[in-house]
Amino acid sequence: KTYLGRPETDGVRCSSMQVLGNALRLSSRPEEALPVHEAVLAFMRRLNDEEMIFTALGNVAACLSGLGRDNESLVLERDIYTRSVASRGVSHEYTILSGTNLTISLNTLGLFREAKALLSDQLLPEARRS
Repeated sequence: KTYLGRPETDGVRCSSMQVLGNALRLSSRPEEALPVHEAVLAFMRRLNDEEMIFTALGNVAACLSGLGRDNESLVLERDIYTRSVASRGVSHEYTILSGTNLTISLNTLGLFREAKALLSDQLLPEARRS
């Protein structure tokens, strides 16, 4: 049985798509996972569900990174971090987590100065305060 017959706004359908995308990505099949995660992201944007948009963006970024498309992944990681700071604040645990992911992406691309600045100027001080 498939979930395609369910309405697009059905939570079970969306959850099943997320599970499928994650299973594909974690099975080293990011090329198959990417369109699934992009569909989930489009759905979350239509619902305007900010928290789930963060998750979906992170999943798309992970797929892009898995495909070796690190520059595209970095753009999404920057967006996630910037939006998280704006909506949650710099000391929120998910903001610190998204900043850590951004730091890893910067490091992967050899942008060490920017990674170090993000860590030392923003993430570590906030992590210590929270």
